[in-house]
Amino acid sequence: MHAAQNLFKNLLRTALVLTGVCSVFGIASATADDCVDRQESKKALFGDLHIHTRYSFDSYTQSQRNGPDEAYRYARGEVITLPDAAGRQTRDVRIDRPLDFAAVTDHAEFLGQVSVCTADPWRLGYWWPHCVMTRADNLWVQLLAAQWWTSLGGQSADEPELTAACHLSDCDTAGASVWREIQAAAARHNDDSGDCRFTTFVAYEYTDAQDQRNMHRNVIFRNEQVPPAPISIYDTDRKFTRLWDELKSQCLESDSGCDVLAIPHNSNLAGGKMFRDPLDEQEAQDRLRIEPLVELVQHKGASECRFDRLAGVGVDTEDELCDFEQIPADNLHMLGSVNGKMRSERGEEVAINQFARRNLVRNALKDGLLLGDRSGTNPFKLGFIGSTDTHSATPGAAQEFDYAGHLGRRDAQYRNIQDHFTANPGGLAVVWAEENSRDAVFDALRRRETYATSGTRPTVRFFAGSFDTNVCASPDLASIGYQQGVPMGSTLAPAPDRLQFLIAAAQDTGTPSHPGTALERLQIVKGWVDSDGQPRERVIDVAGSATIGLGVDPNSCAPQNQGQSQLCTVWEDPDYDPGISAFYYVRLLEAPTCRWSTLQCQAAGVNPFDQQCSAQAQQANTLLYAHGEATGPVYEACCTDALAESFYQPVIQERAWTSPIWIE
Repeated sequence: MHAAQNLFKNLLRTALVLTGVCSVFGIASATADDCVDRQESKKALFGDLHIHTRYSFDSYTQSQRNGPDEAYRYARGEVITLPDAAGRQTRDVRIDRPLDFAAVTDHAEFLGQVSVCTADPWRLGYWWPHCVMTRADNLWVQLLAAQWWTSLGGQSADEPELTAACHLSDCDTAGASVWREIQAAAARHNDDSGDCRFTTFVAYEYTDAQDQRNMHRNVIFRNEQVPPAPISIYDTDRKFTRLWDELKSQCLESDSGCDVLAIPHNSNLAGGKMFRDPLDEQEAQDRLRIEPLVELVQHKGASECRFDRLAGVGVDTEDELCDFEQIPADNLHMLGSVNGKMRSERGEEVAINQFARRNLVRNALKDGLLLGDRSGTNPFKLGFIGSTDTHSATPGAAQEFDYAGHLGRRDAQYRNIQDHFTANPGGLAVVWAEENSRDAVFDALRRRETYATSGTRPTVRFFAGSFDTNVCASPDLASIGYQQGVPMGSTLAPAPDRLQFLIAAAQDTGTPSHPGTALERLQIVKGWVDSDGQPRERVIDVAGSATIGLGVDPNSCAPQNQGQSQLCTVWEDPDYDPGISAFYYVRLLEAPTCRWSTLQCQAAGVNPFDQQCSAQAQQANTLLYAHGEATGPVYEACCTDALAESFYQPVIQERAWTSPIWIE
């Protein structure tokens, strides 16, 4: 009887798609109208491709109750409610301005298991002790439940297994229901009319983190044609190459119209395992085909490069700007701080000489050139995006001001300063696309015509080719860039005899209440392999100039450096050699601004720049304790001495990174 019902449902679904009335039931139609706003020279679209909702265990166990619908509504500018530090649903939050596109990426491994534990008290599994702990209000019980989930997911010494609640209730059926709802929510919020105001993607996170070394990937589908269930570590024995195999067989090679890509994220916490040398040519080709992008920045830090100011050295770099938003640890134990105390030794800072080179994307890019010279295939042609990795269903909430946190109650209000001082609001994914539609955005992702930002919204153009020096004055700059060169994410092969780069950037316009920050300078980051077969890099300022001094008012955080609203240049590499493979990407630096932590500290009456900071912190703590709102140290973190820290600074420079252009 059950099989007959499923057959009827599948036939009905197919009929609805074919007759074009499926939108009534929240299922995306097969076609969409052309967008009215279509620009052949392309426009910058801002989005977030890393979003967790209550369907993820590490969101639900932190009292976060918003689902995909609420996440998409938030992305479009509507108000949603979040838990406060006590777990009560009291905080109303709203993004400063809507996104153009988004994808909810809940953990594939736990969709059915979390549903059994949280959705229906008439299911017997709902009352399994682990499920009861998952629904608890007490913070410590919630943390124990989350630790249990990570163990079930194979993130400790044990092999992955299902919760015992699945022996009491059908987790497969529950998971299938959640997967359908994720698809339906994406369809409900995807604007496939001619307005094309907002684009969604069906997606999920593949969550492999053996020994807490992050190997996660976000799996993004082009359209509504997706596998019947998300492919998880339970299907792949925690081997990312088997994930690729399953994505090929169930999607790319299925003749169903399915298209997909996977985006590695958080390589800074991967223990050096994210970008291994391919074991064979097939692995190299699969990586190129399925993983054309990498998430360069999110709320757990930046993965471009790493420089230790105290030691005065970097991880295969001399670039001092690589101290930006670095997490002290190199694994997911960095989340182990509770009530102001790090509860895990592995969450402590890793010495710079012990930090794995290939945790860092720039080093992977350089090694990719070396591998390409040896084998003929560069497996690490990685374009860049940013995202938030929010676990509070708040896509795009990456602004430093009014930062509400990304981990439910765990970093709500004062807990953000107390336990997540080294984290940040995350970044954004930006694509250059003709229009805001699924096909156009997905195509841009596929061809790597993308860039990452640390949370602000500047626009950056980057082309390689041959250009007149006065092209920056042309109103048709973008068209000239495409006509006379190739854009970010491209490969020039064979290498031209002469090589120029056209770079144009405009500052984030911001909003009336929070104007955008001016631009400071543009840099070219070049990587190549020298004549001795060693990977090399160089960072060159090509427009603008460095800020002298603090750059902000220490009492109000008002900017003191005026900067530039636009920067544009044509730059030619004086050391260019067409016989040497290389990559180039642009790093844009904004004028200095106060970090989120500085703003929140000052709002509590604690000024990191003030000589009385410690006394102010004690007073702020006393107020918290008097209301029974906190235990342990809280505002002491505000008075952290930046001169004694390898990575922390109360003033930062927001930035953007374009996808590279490769020369072969």
